[in-house]
Amino acid sequence: MTLTTLQLSEPYGTLAYRHAGAGAPVVLIHGVGLQSAAWGPQLAALSATHKVIALDMPGHGGSSALPKGATLEDYVDWLQAALVALELRDVSLVGHSMGALIAAGYAVGHSEMLARVALLNGVYRRTEDARAAVELRAAEIGAGSVDLETPLARWFGDSAAEQAARADVAGWLQAVDLRGYATAYGAFARGDATYADRFGDIRCPLLALTGDGDLNSTPAMSQAMAEAAPLGQAVVIEDHRHMINLTAPEVVSQILLNWLHSTAEGVSA
Repeated sequence: MTLTTLQLSEPYGTLAYRHAGAGAPVVLIHGVGLQSAAWGPQLAALSATHKVIALDMPGHGGSSALPKGATLEDYVDWLQAALVALELRDVSLVGHSMGALIAAGYAVGHSEMLARVALLNGVYRRTEDARAAVELRAAEIGAGSVDLETPLARWFGDSAAEQAARADVAGWLQAVDLRGYATAYGAFARGDATYADRFGDIRCPLLALTGDGDLNSTPAMSQAMAEAAPLGQAVVIEDHRHMINLTAPEVVSQILLNWLHSTAEGVSA
């Protein structure tokens, strides 16, 4: 894979991205605190048949940050600027966690640009308690207090494979620019209901995928997103949590490959 930077139109600054392969475009957006390298297994698997582009979210990796206080809508506008600069249409768009929020928002407003959209470990209409907890964490990060151990313990089990993935994720979280992280996390905390009422406007096939052990991006949320979209489908991977693309990389990559070659009738796990 190749790491490339591109200058976007104002006010978005630099876009950094990894890319591999050739063919119909697949665009990957990682979760808050991570970077495009988190899509390593999928870049390798999907690039055998597609042009795969993994973006660094604003303020992550090599991409310029958005201004403090940026909303989810601002990240959706950034994605539009990125796809225009990359001269991409008929995109198969995949987002994980915060990336899933961006991908869903983009699909609501720009279905004409997409062939399909997949939301991995996405959040949708949090409970009041869950929203209060994530908003508290956003405030703590904004104040410069970053607790990595609590989310890592929630995301990963004890197996050797999960611990190896945990080490990678811990490294990315430790390397992220705190300002960019805080801005993105604030948008993530406030964004779970931003586009929730408009999933009926998503005219392309939608796949909502999560792990049965993900306590914050639950199977019920994935099912609700799939039911709200006209061409939605939910798939749940057993015995995995929030980082399914890293803890179940072969399973997730195969599901995505099936999805890329599917019709609107859906995919199989």
